[in-house]
Amino acid sequence: MSRLQAPRGTFDVLPEDGRRRIELGRLAAAVLRRAGYEPFETPVFEDTELFARGVGESTDIVQKEMFTFEDKGGRSLTLRPEGTAGVCRAYIEHGMHKLPQPVKVFYEGPFFRHEAPQAGRFRQFSQIGAEAIGSEDPSLDAELILLLAEILREAGVPDARLRLSSLGSLETRTAYLDELKAYLRAHEGELSDEARGRIDQNPLRAFDTDHAGTAAVMGGAPLLLDRLAPEDAEHFAAVRGLLDDAGLAYDLDPTLVRGLDYYTRTVFEFESAQLGAQRGVAGGGRYDKLIEQLGGPPTPGVGFAAGVERILLASGERDTDAAPDVFVAVAKPEKGREAFGLANSLRERGLSVQLEQAGRSVKGQFKHADRLGARNVVIVGDEIEVKDMQSGEQRAVAGADEVAQALA
Repeated sequence: MSRLQAPRGTFDVLPEDGRRRIELGRLAAAVLRRAGYEPFETPVFEDTELFARGVGESTDIVQKEMFTFEDKGGRSLTLRPEGTAGVCRAYIEHGMHKLPQPVKVFYEGPFFRHEAPQAGRFRQFSQIGAEAIGSEDPSLDAELILLLAEILREAGVPDARLRLSSLGSLETRTAYLDELKAYLRAHEGELSDEARGRIDQNPLRAFDTDHAGTAAVMGGAPLLLDRLAPEDAEHFAAVRGLLDDAGLAYDLDPTLVRGLDYYTRTVFEFESAQLGAQRGVAGGGRYDKLIEQLGGPPTPGVGFAAGVERILLASGERDTDAAPDVFVAVAKPEKGREAFGLANSLRERGLSVQLEQAGRSVKGQFKHADRLGARNVVIVGDEIEVKDMQSGEQRAVAGADEVAQALA
């Protein structure tokens, strides 16, 4: 019988990586909660229509990458490929426009895209995201960018590069897209097959290419950043000014393309050279028309998503301290129950405690405690003794309170 394995493009999180993921989630939550963002959850699967309407029919996500299935009631459901559409659906459904605005939330969890697996990219992956809904103030754009930069810095991502641009309003973009389509058609013979196939539906994606001919054509293409309406240019200038005041460096990149149709105005992406050719580690932008497109009232919003696997890959190997404060050794088999109770009492006092549970000899227990990196060993025999594993000092104690005092 063949050995069972995880499906292609998925992975098992083993304890060492699990500790790093928990640490990342905790530091991200601490950073975001300091700025007033509160935890939020949406279902892992949603009605397929949510992503078709919200993410965009012409995107690669909707056309190629969604895991979509029919349930027993004949409804089309999709494993969520991104987080913003679900948060906006919940905002509408729960009447959150009645709350003080902006509503600030963050989330962490699994997402799913049927794409080619590669380093740090999987078909099931985890993201940390944050959204600020209900205000078009440019300070929210800058705030989320700075918070994301802080998360990446605290997570140990070295020299993350920020790319920044603006897509303007939907009306400005519509006029610009007509101009860009005409330009691409005039150079159609020099484009890749993929770029030619996207001229009508998603011509902006031609900026994001590895094809030499397409890249040469796009080098002379008109730029949306040069055609922003005055109010959009003013908004973008305000965002840049706030980032400048905060001392956050960025590269102005008029060719920056995000793979989702709902973006308006500010878009941004953080990259890390540690990730090779596919450098994106996190990004986001403003989506001032998305909630209205989903059937809600006109409501601006802005947010980001950060790939957990991408962050951990970019940050490299980092030790997380799993060493227990105490290892409880059992000197005599009949003392097992007493040792168990002592371990539980020490945990209740806030200590990290591991207990002998494999039938080792006393010598084997000390070797195991050393492998674990335990700072102290409590030996439960005819009496209770505490041994400091660093100094070698060993002394008798009585009960959990005295053990805890000895370890203080």
